[in-house]
Amino acid sequence: MFSNLAEKLQSALGKLKGRGKLSEKDVEQALREVRLALLEADVNFRVVKDFLARVRERAVGQEVMQSLTPGQQVIKIVHEELTGLMGGSHARLGLTGRPPHVLMLVGLQGAGKTTSAAKLANALKRQGHRPLLVAADVYRPAAIRQLQVLGEQLGIPVFTLGERHDPVDIAQAGLSHAKTHGNDVVIIDTAGRLHIDDELMQEVERIAAAVEPKETLLVLDAMTGQEAVNVAERFNQQLELTGFILTKLDGDARGGAALSVRAVVGKPIKYVGMGEKVDALEPFHPERMASRILGMGDVLTLIEKAQAAMDAEAAEKLAAKLRSAEFTLEDFLEQLRQVRNMGPLDQVLGMIPGFSGAKQLQGLQVDEKQLKRIEAIIQSMTPEERSQPAIINGSRRRRIARGSGTSVQDVNRLLKQFEQTRVLFKQLGGGKGPRRRKGMLARLFGH
Repeated sequence: MFSNLAEKLQSALGKLKGRGKLSEKDVEQALREVRLALLEADVNFRVVKDFLARVRERAVGQEVMQSLTPGQQVIKIVHEELTGLMGGSHARLGLTGRPPHVLMLVGLQGAGKTTSAAKLANALKRQGHRPLLVAADVYRPAAIRQLQVLGEQLGIPVFTLGERHDPVDIAQAGLSHAKTHGNDVVIIDTAGRLHIDDELMQEVERIAAAVEPKETLLVLDAMTGQEAVNVAERFNQQLELTGFILTKLDGDARGGAALSVRAVVGKPIKYVGMGEKVDALEPFHPERMASRILGMGDVLTLIEKAQAAMDAEAAEKLAAKLRSAEFTLEDFLEQLRQVRNMGPLDQVLGMIPGFSGAKQLQGLQVDEKQLKRIEAIIQSMTPEERSQPAIINGSRRRRIARGSGTSVQDVNRLLKQFEQTRVLFKQLGGGKGPRRRKGMLARLFGH
């Protein structure tokens, strides 16, 4: 995510670090590189111009020139301005007043509306809400069935009248259904088109007039960059948009949409899609995103993910075992499973300060297949072998390799990695620096 932009921004600003004094020429040189990085990331040129003007005004002022650490002050200013560019603070959904609250998702075909509707319903269900999904896309083949399948997976009801009804009637009937069945949030999945046309806009305007949504969220494909911003402008001209859901942000190496859409359209990004899984929808926090881009990590999101994925009692037991050196292969396997529940490992590592930038993660491509091999090997061991790895001799290793469909070398490598894991945990907690941590993680994951 944002790897190209992050690397270039960090390179440009990194040249200012450690300097006891900065001249205006130093600042201008860094800002020229920042400008190129933003333009290459497909950030709107007007947004780049305004952003640099604000940074320049502050960076050549007294707060930097008279600072003991001027380079760090410039980075702090860029961080603050990036945060402001993306909205400043997290914009929550407007779920106030008398329920049911109607949320209408709109956008072009292929942006991920249907999946985002299900992900949003899942997120709200976890918060204690009782969402109802309404299938109002009667044009795209299998759109209704797709939403029904997702609803079944998540245990969330889906309302539909089929493909032969008017979407406005479906939306109104869905709202009535929610009132009589105790659903406090209604999420309407509307139809999209390959491009914006009058028919599309008239339909969503009619639905909005009929159900008066609390939130009208435009779903945008982050990977389309500046085109996503153009689509946002067009929709906002005709609809009362309240915010955006940016999908496929995990695959966006540039970042143009995320950095431009709030400034150009004036409406906040409320959620971002970070993968294909049904729980891969995150509230958008501008300050945390700015920290990730500048290589500062995102510890708060990391903690939230850990709390959601890991059982607190199990975590405490694990900590006690690590302290008493009773950490077994069974614990190792459970720890791997819990970390995987937090999402793709490269994303998780990217939230750790020191691992956030492209350079720090270079050469550390975490292989999910390797983790599955580790799981297969441990599951092929007897309970005694998992608790006492020292008893695993040559014949046992050959048996484990056959049982797991791997090689003896794979088994040997895992046992070596397991021995290094206790050291890894100590290093991650002991502040030995990113280079040391990267080496330990590389050994753990087999690279």
